[in-house]
Amino acid sequence: MIKSMTGYGRAEAVLDGKKIVAEIKSLNHRYLETSLRLSGTLAALEMEIKKKITNRFSRGKIEVALRMEANGAQAIGVGFDLNVPLLKNYYQLLLRIKKELNLKEEITLSMMASFRDVFVPPEEDLATVWPTVEGVLDEAVAALMVMREKEGAILSQDLRERIVTLGNFLDTIEKRVPRVLAAYQKRLTERVKELVGDREIEESRLMQEVAMMAEKSDITEEIVRFRSHLDQFIGMLQGDEAVGRKLDFLLQEMGREVNTIGSKSSDVEIARQVIEVKSELARIREQVQNFE
Repeated sequence: MIKSMTGYGRAEAVLDGKKIVAEIKSLNHRYLETSLRLSGTLAALEMEIKKKITNRFSRGKIEVALRMEANGAQAIGVGFDLNVPLLKNYYQLLLRIKKELNLKEEITLSMMASFRDVFVPPEEDLATVWPTVEGVLDEAVAALMVMREKEGAILSQDLRERIVTLGNFLDTIEKRVPRVLAAYQKRLTERVKELVGDREIEESRLMQEVAMMAEKSDITEEIVRFRSHLDQFIGMLQGDEAVGRKLDFLLQEMGREVNTIGSKSSDVEIARQVIEVKSELARIREQVQNFE
C-alpha cells in the first residue's frame, strides 16, 4: 500500500514506577532524515533507536521524542542523586572567581543547588530498560504507519482519477491528428490552386508534401510512450514498495513526451490539450511529493 510521508504516533508504558513515552512525527522530505530528542539516560540508546527508524522508513523527516518520567505522583523528586564531580567542579570555579575578582560573597547552598544537572536521576540498567523502550517505540511507529497508510490511500485514489484525466486528454489529441492532416491537405490544395490557376495540379507532388507534413508532425511514438508511463504509474500505486522517487521520475518522462507533442504540432486545439496535460502533471507532481 502506498504511504504518505506525513503522520504522527504516540505510545507509553510503565516500568518500575516510571512512565516511558514515545512520540514520533514524520514530514515530507526528499531523503530520510532522523532527529532524536532523548531524555536523561535514554540518550545512551541513540544508536539502537536510529537503527530501528532506518529499518522502518526510506524517506521523510522523522522526529522522535522519547522520555522517561515519574508516573503520576509517585516518587516526584525521589530517587535522584547528586552529580558530585560536577558539583565539585562548580565549587572550584566559584572559588576561582572569588579569588580572581577579589569578591567577599560566600558560596551558599542555594547557589550551588541552582546549577544545571546538579541533581540527576540514577543510572538506569539499559539492558533492562531497552525491551520496554523498544516496545513503546514499535507501538508509536505502528500508530504512525496507520496514519500514513490512511492518508496514502486517499492520495492514491486522487492520483488514479488524475491519471484517467490525462488519458482522456491523450485521446482528444490522438483523435485530432487525422483532422489536422486533412485540414492541412485542404489548405495546401487551395493554396496551390491559387498559384497555378487553371493549370493541372500535380497530384503526386501534392501528396508528397502532405506525407512529409504527416511524418514531421507524427506524435504516435510520444503518445504510445506516454500511455506506457500511465500504465506503469497505476501499477506502482498498487504495489507495497516505497515508490515516491520512481513516480517522480515517471512524471518527468511524461513531461518530456508532452513537450515533444507540443513542439511537433501547430494545431491550436492540440496546443490547448498540451497545456491541460502540463497543468495536470504539475498537480500530480505536488501530490507525489507526499509519498514515501
